Amino acid sequence: MTDASTRARELVESTYRSDSRRVLATLVRLLGDFDVAEEALHDAFAAALEQWPVDGVPANPRAWLVSAGRFRAIDHIRRRARFDARHAEIAAELESHVPISVHGGDDDEIPDDRLRLIFACCHPALAIEAQVALTLRTVGGLTTEEIARAFLVPAPTLAQRIVRAKNKIRDARIPYEIPGQAELPERIDAVLAVIYLIFNEGYSATFGDELTRADMCAESIRLARMLAELHEDSEVDGLLALMLLHDSRRAARIAGDGEPILLDDQDRTLWDQAKIREGITLTTRALASRRVGPYALQAAIAAVHAEARTAAETDWGEIVGLYDVLLRIHESPVVELNRAVAIAMRDGETRGLELIDSLMQHGELAGYYLAHSARGALLLRADRKDEAIISYKTARSLATQLQEQRFLDRRLAELGERSQRG
Repeated sequence: MTDASTRARELVESTYRSDSRRVLATLVRLLGDFDVAEEALHDAFAAALEQWPVDGVPANPRAWLVSAGRFRAIDHIRRRARFDARHAEIAAELESHVPISVHGGDDDEIPDDRLRLIFACCHPALAIEAQVALTLRTVGGLTTEEIARAFLVPAPTLAQRIVRAKNKIRDARIPYEIPGQAELPERIDAVLAVIYLIFNEGYSATFGDELTRADMCAESIRLARMLAELHEDSEVDGLLALMLLHDSRRAARIAGDGEPILLDDQDRTLWDQAKIREGITLTTRALASRRVGPYALQAAIAAVHAEARTAAETDWGEIVGLYDVLLRIHESPVVELNRAVAIAMRDGETRGLELIDSLMQHGELAGYYLAHSARGALLLRADRKDEAIISYKTARSLATQLQEQRFLDRRLAELGERSQRG
């Protein structure tokens, strides 16, 4: 294989990682069917693997892929027309759409298709869980297992929700469009949830060798900015602020070997001050509005961390107060866990452990590795090392991301050495 062919294949792979969901979003619009679009997406990338090393990389790879996928889908449908005349009508209708140029140029319509697809998936005719699950799978590119982890439910349950949601959109002919201002409020909560969960997967990956995926974080922030232009809303501001404040820490979150660095141990001089300033400005505006929701409150918590020059200067009292308000409007076991940790930092490890142990008895966090890891950290601070080891071992058995596993392995090794000395 020549160097040019190798580079072409590498570009196909990198394009799949960075742009496959945008290509899929446009194919869904052009073809009108999720399953047909997904098949066309894979056909397009298979064609790219064959043709780009031979013919060279097109000037506009994303538009080329959309065009290739569309034509292959039409070709498949025409073949089926030999057995079912309805497919001939479908193919003719699809061919009537204006094809996207494969010869370079600006394809600004393609990024917008992703937001349109989010709104199509977040239609009020679907149950809220189905809305979010389908959008995360289709637009975010998350696996069923990754989404199931976010929902704290079994993967087969999520798979069924996704299938039912696709069928509902097809059978009800739900339009592929951004709704008008009058319809936005009934969809905005699901859209915000989707964007945030995509960001979370980029900020802390569920699987793989890398702890973070900067492309997913950047895309979530881009979508939130676009949404803010469409719809003035305090929770849109709150979500954008929350993501900016979290993303501001990205350079300080990962050690040279790829392992995570806990918040207290991060070099805060590496935090992105421009993102922090923008995030705080948006947070202040969101809190000043009449509608203060969970994203604005979470952004306020992130802002308290961002404003502390050192970990020791963190105002844990203010953070606990914000969590108290957040829980009143958004009950969640993860929020309760975070509040328990904040109380431990304010009132001491014993009180925090009491709250975490009470939460664990309900069972919702039994499979959540961060709950066991947080408990282990508090036990260690309370000088209960043997119990800390048990919690860290449980966390290690539940962690699915390589760097998080390595971090827990190292923590367990350190505890083992200390135990032998003790």
